[in-house]
Amino acid sequence: MAKDVKYEDIKIGDKASVSKTISEFDVYAFAGVTTDFNPVHINKEFAKNSMFKQRIAHGMISAGLISAVLGTELPGVNTIYMNQSLSFLAPVFYGDTLTATVECKEKDDAKHRIIFKTTVTNQDGKVVTDGEARVMKK
Repeated sequence: MAKDVKYEDIKIGDKASVSKTISEFDVYAFAGVTTDFNPVHINKEFAKNSMFKQRIAHGMISAGLISAVLGTELPGVNTIYMNQSLSFLAPVFYGDTLTATVECKEKDDAKHRIIFKTTVTNQDGKVVTDGEARVMKK
């Protein structure tokens, strides 16, 4: 069940995370929803000749996990995701377990806006996606 953390209860430094192992189904479903059928994501033979030597997940899947944290954990319900900067720093392979973490960096009490540091790491602790999000919380 999604949490609903009140704006006034969020403090600088507060963190929350979600984790997910990325499956072949996840990548194919994402490709279907977005129509991004880049063969490096879905074609095993094509990917063997890529710089990664195997299929990789879409970078935006890791970004979607950030959205999941913001919408279900911190701040949770009634959060409006306003913008996000992203840097994709390492590939995500099928079977990788990703952990998306958000950390409150800054609050604007007049507008009820919050800036979060956003980080996605793999099972080895390697940062695969880094960025910053701005949300509005009722």
